[in-house]
Parts: sequence; structure tokens; C-alpha cells
Amino acid sequence: MSEAVSRRSAMRLLATAGTAGTALAASACAPGVPPGAGAPRTPPTAPAGAAAGAKGPARIDALLERLTLDEKTALLHGAPDPTSLGQAGYVPGVPRLGIPPLRLTDGPAGVRVARPATALPAPVLLASAFDPALAREYGRVIGREGRALGQDVVLSPMVNLIRTPYAGRNFETLAEDPRLTADLVGEMIRGIQDEGLIATVKHFALNNQEHGRDTVDVIAAEQTLHETELRGFEAAVAAGAGAVMGAYNKVNGVHACESKPLLDELLRNGWGFDGWVMSDWDATHSTVAAIGAGLDMEMPDGTHFGAPLREAVRGGSVPESAVDLAVRRILATMDRFGLLAARPAARPPRDSAAGARTARKVATAGAVLLRNEHGTLPLTGASARSIAVIGPTGQVPFVGGGGSAHVTPDGADGPLTAIRRRAGNGSTVRYALGEDVYGRPLPAKLLTPAADLEARSVEPGRVFSHEAEFRLAADDEWTLLVHYTGKRPVVRLDGKELFPVRQGVAEYFAGGLLGSAPDGMSVRRTTLALKAGTHRLAVTAEGGDKGQRFRLRHTTGATRAADLAEAVKTAKAARSVVLFAYEDATEGRDRTSLALPGGQERLIEAVAAANPRTTVVLNTSSSTTMPWLPRTGAVLQMYYPGQEGAGATADLLFGDVDPGGRLTQTFPADERATPVGGEPLRYPGVGGRQEYSEGIHVGHRWYDAQRVTPLFPFGHGLSYTTWQYEKLTVRPQRSGLRVEFTVRNTGRRKGTEVAQVYVGPSTELELDQPVRALAGYRRLVLAPGRAERVTLDIDARALSSWDPEQHAWVLGSGRRQVFVGRSSRELPLRSKAVLASR
Repeated sequence: MSEAVSRRSAMRLLATAGTAGTALAASACAPGVPPGAGAPRTPPTAPAGAAAGAKGPARIDALLERLTLDEKTALLHGAPDPTSLGQAGYVPGVPRLGIPPLRLTDGPAGVRVARPATALPAPVLLASAFDPALAREYGRVIGREGRALGQDVVLSPMVNLIRTPYAGRNFETLAEDPRLTADLVGEMIRGIQDEGLIATVKHFALNNQEHGRDTVDVIAAEQTLHETELRGFEAAVAAGAGAVMGAYNKVNGVHACESKPLLDELLRNGWGFDGWVMSDWDATHSTVAAIGAGLDMEMPDGTHFGAPLREAVRGGSVPESAVDLAVRRILATMDRFGLLAARPAARPPRDSAAGARTARKVATAGAVLLRNEHGTLPLTGASARSIAVIGPTGQVPFVGGGGSAHVTPDGADGPLTAIRRRAGNGSTVRYALGEDVYGRPLPAKLLTPAADLEARSVEPGRVFSHEAEFRLAADDEWTLLVHYTGKRPVVRLDGKELFPVRQGVAEYFAGGLLGSAPDGMSVRRTTLALKAGTHRLAVTAEGGDKGQRFRLRHTTGATRAADLAEAVKTAKAARSVVLFAYEDATEGRDRTSLALPGGQERLIEAVAAANPRTTVVLNTSSSTTMPWLPRTGAVLQMYYPGQEGAGATADLLFGDVDPGGRLTQTFPADERATPVGGEPLRYPGVGGRQEYSEGIHVGHRWYDAQRVTPLFPFGHGLSYTTWQYEKLTVRPQRSGLRVEFTVRNTGRRKGTEVAQVYVGPSTELELDQPVRALAGYRRLVLAPGRAERVTLDIDARALSSWDPEQHAWVLGSGRRQVFVGRSSRELPLRSKAVLASR
């Protein structure tokens, strides 16, 4: 049974910081990296040009003595950038003292500025490779490009766990599993900071959903916190992260950005973090409480840390020493990265070719083959010479999700182009839209008086307006879409405005696919049930200072039926079908369903019925329900594959590479059968309060504890070859276990396998424990017929639980069961070992 959650126990996050710090240090808290993945450095050495030795602190002391209060507080909050590069934030420096400004860029999947950058695959796709060394390479691309594009700080990586499949930002983070998350985030940070860019781990802590993220009070008990969400942040600190971003939400009754238990007692005194803490954008709620708790920087402006902070210091409610401490943390981190040096290191040039190579490598390495029946994949022989490509994202590249993770790439092919290129001469590759996401032009004759609303231009300073009527012979469902380049046109139907400006981030984060048309025009859409009869349409568009173009489009029941019929016809005419399905997630909103949106389920059912050799390629953000699964031949999970996703998808479909990705999140068989299903207090919360009452049983641990069969388990992923596991041995060593086993490629193709090790609970610990916890893994590439003897050392942390009475990690001694296999549910090898207490 999961630990009970009460406000009293939850508020004891760290009753004694000194005890927690000692316990953390004594239990080797830095997560181990699987052998062969590259040894971690803690902390990483400073980039060239950084201050070294005693010169650093002396320099900071000298600067603090010369800074005025106004200058100090100006370093503690964001401000408008007079020469903006399109980045997320800016902190002015102090030119008279040689303190440069800081530019802060979004960056979970690449550097988000006004200029193009390498659009990397979504972090969840990276994580699916189970490869810490690849995570470091991914981080290095972000680090180099951030520096090259004029940035000093990247707001990445995101390390919040995938707790609910509905969370809108699941694609931006890594996994539902704390161990895997910790391993990968540490290496990403090392990669970013190897290149001299300051990494910011976010969102500290428990920002696991978008619904009510600004206000929800998340209640989690001490053991739950330490064994789940905090693991990744702890690993980030151990890796030397320069900055931490505080979350929007409350944690156990207090806003995260003014939580002394989180920021001061745990982060700094417990883990030894010596960088600075910034707020998420507009997540600061106070002046005195926030700076007193350990928040150093308010973003994006000085609502609380500008004039109010200066007044608080002058009035005595905030000691100037608190301001000095926050400034010191920022300047010391800048100094560590060479930003205060007399001659800072030159910024490197962009290496777009190297970025593209890494993007493609990650997209192929992380792709997960979920299903493959009757040899549907790879496409070979006749199947590779007659192909139908279906779906809007088969033609239009789906590069990344929406929100702060969206990156403008140098360029991106559509999958259709890549598939035709790979299929080569002599092959027939047909295309059908299947589902229209951008709409068809409104027929000019439909309107009375008639008007062409497909390609309208409005000159600067002018206003276009048109009012008309149209008549429907029968009831119908319409989707109306407006495409525009300037201020959004006002469109009213029967007096109702169709595309009103939305509040907050919902207005700006409209999705990575649906928010803009292939030609770059912004898009908004709405779906209406229209009755038979006459309807009134009114359109008004302003040219503004620069003029603009707009178009009004629609889809109807008739156009959808025609698209479906064309897709079925195209599928029947081909030997094999590759159907691209999408789900467009974004920051600012959660998903409302785990089903594919629109008419895609109906499309898959119809196409697969017409041609059973149908492969569904999923460009989705997170787990998806699949009532259509039994009809399909294969399902390939590509998430949001970045700018090189088309080529990577073709590589996988034709078998040029083996799909080596494995799921980092469980796919449920039913929306009601998830860790938060049917439990509104768990998600989305009730009355502004949310309880993590599942305790330590996050993700696959919950499915095991509740004996619920998922659609696809954590760690699942198929290969184009076959694998055999054998000869498991387990023996204790120095408060840990050494696990050895053999993996053999028993097929006829070179393949990639991810061997996984799980451990069962200790009978000697009277604490809640998982039925099985991921303890280690190894990514292998083997030629046909070859075998490799794998050795994994399971460290004390993987065998320990957090004791809320001792406020410390305690080793789970006694008899421990060890499981080895291909996923959390496919574990053919089992053994036991006795672990001695320390």
C-alpha cells in the first residue's frame, strides 16, 4: 500500500537539513552511468577562460563592494533586451564594472531564438535510446549552438517525471522512471556545459502537468518526493548544473519559488548546489518570502525583485546581505563559465552539419517499434516497390511540439520526399491526404455576395471587411480555419466570434504542427455543428503597419468523406501502406484524451481494413490508446523526430537501421487504467489541491503494484532480429550487486538491444517499495549470431529506500530478487542474492 499523504507528513520534506545532507553524501547519491556510457565528472571543469582558484571569490568580493543597490537588484531580475536575438529572457549587466548581460534561451529540443537552429528530436525520443552517451552528445549540440547564437544560459533540460499521460509537456521531458531520468539528465547537463553554456534544470519541483500549473498545490510525502521526482534534480546538481528553475505550482502548501524547504534546506544545504535559482516566467509571487527562501532571480521582469526589493532593503524587511548572497551566486556562476574574464572565450561558429548528424542519429536511435506482425517491416522486395503514404504528416514534416520547445530548423523534408528518395527509381510511391488539417478554400460562389477569401492581401493602414450569407441544405459539421500573417482577422459566424484571443500562453503556444501552415502563416481553427439553413459570415482584417495576407478555409462532412475514400483507394492500389498519425501537444494545455484527435482512428481502421500491410507511424507526444491496433501490420513510435525525422523514418522503415528505442513510459490499454485514472485528486486535482497518493508507485511501478496489464509496458520495443538471454549470475559486492548475463542475437540481421535489470523489494525494510525497480540497463549492437557477456554493477542507491523517519536513504538488505530481460514485463532471467547490511 502506498504511504499515506497528509499535510503534516508532507511538510516534513526535510526536518533537519544537516541530517539530510549527511545522508545524501554518505549514500553515493550521484546515479551511476551504465558501463561504456562515459564516466561522469562532478563537477565538470570550467570552460576555457573561466576564473580559476582563489581569483574567482576575490573577484566576486571586489565586484560586490563596488555595486550599488540599484545595480545589485538589476542583476536579480529580467528586463527588455535592447538588441534582442529572439530569446526568452535577458538580464542587463553592469558595463562600468565589466559585468556582461545574460541572454537566456529556451532549449529542451534545440536553441529557440529568432534565427534557425538545429531542431533536435524531442527529449522523450532521445530518452528512448537508453543511452547516456547519446544524451551527452545531444547536450553538446545545444551547448555549442547556444553559444554560437549569442546565448549564455539555456533553459534546459526539463527533468519532471512523466506522471500522467495527459500532461501537455511529456514530449519535453524524458521518462516516467526516476533512475533512467537521473542518468540521462546528468549527461545532458555535462554535454551542454562542456561547450560553455550554462544549463538550467527545470521545473523544481512537481510541475508534472499544465492544467492549473500556476495555482495547483501539489501534496507529496517525503518518501515519494525523494524516490521519484527529486532523483533527476539531484543528479543535475551532481553533474554541476549552473542554474535551477523554480516551478509555477505550490509544493506542500507553498509556492515552489518561495519554498525554503526546497530551495534552501534541500537544494543548497542538502545537495550542495552552488549555482543560482531563477523563477519560471511570472512564477514569482512575493519579494520578502521569495528571496528569504533562496530564490535569486525573478524572470522575466522585476515585478517583485525590482523596485519592491530595493524598498524592502531600505525599509529593513530584507537585509542587504540577502541581496548580496543572491548576486554572489549569479556572479560566481558567470565567473565559473568565463563570462567575467577580461577576455571571454570567443563564441564558436554554428556547425549546422554536425547538428543535423546528431539529430538524425538520435531520431533513429530512439524510435520504438511497438508492433510488427507478419513481417510488415522492414519494407523489402515487392513491399518496398509499391507504397502508399497516407496522412497529413506524411507530407508535411512534424518537427517538434509547441510552446517553448519549438525550434525553427534550417530546413526539414517531409517523410513522403524521404520515402520516395529511398524507394528509388522503379518504385511507385503514391500519396493520399487522409485528413485535411489546413482546410480547403471556401468556394467563392458559396457566399452571397461572392468573395474570394483564399488569398487576400491587406495593405498597410487599410482594413478589409466583407459580410455575406451562405446556405446549407442539411446539418453538417464544419471546421473553419483562418490563416494569417499579421493581426488575427476577426471572423464572426451568426454573430459569434470564431477565433477570439485566448488568455496567457494558450494564445502564443498553438502547437508545433497545427499552429502554422506549411508556408509559415499562423493558423487557428474551430469546429462547429451547423444546422441546415442560412448562416451569416463577417470577416474583418487589418493591414497594420506592415500589411498582411490571410485566407479563410474550411472542411465539411463531404470533404472528410472524400479524403477518407481517396485514402482507402490509394491503400488498395499499393503493396504496403505507411500511414502517418499525429497528436499536436504544446506547453500551456494538457491533452483531453489519449486517443488520436480528429478522424484519425476512423482513417486507420478503414485503411488497415483495405490493406493489412499497414504501418502506422506515430508522431505523438506521449502514450496513445489504440483500439485500431489489431488491424495494423506494424506501429512505429517516432514522437516528434526533429528536422531530420523524415530521413530517420525512412531509414527505419526500409531496415537500413534496426529500431533500437524502448518505451520510457507505459502505454495504457485503457484511459481509465492509468496511475491517475479515475482519481481526480491525483489528476488534475480538486479545488486547487492535488495529492500524489500513488506514492512511490509512479509509471510502470503502479502497473506492477496494481497488476494492471498495459497495452505496451515500460521498456518495450521490438527489433528486426531476435534475441536470447542466458546464464544469469548475481553476487553481492560493497553494498551493491554485480549482475552478469549473456545476450545473443539469434536472428539473421545486425540489431540493437536494450538489456534491462530490475530489482525486487527488500523484506527487511518496513517501507513501501516497488514490486520491481529499474536498476540498470545496457544498449547493445550485435551482429547476427554474436553474443556479449554483460556486466552491470547495481549501486547502493538502486537498492535503497528513503526513510522519512531518518530523513535518509537506507539500504534494503537481505534477500533481493533480480530480473533481467527486454522490458519491465518481459524478464526471462531471474535470480536472488543476499545483500548484507552496512
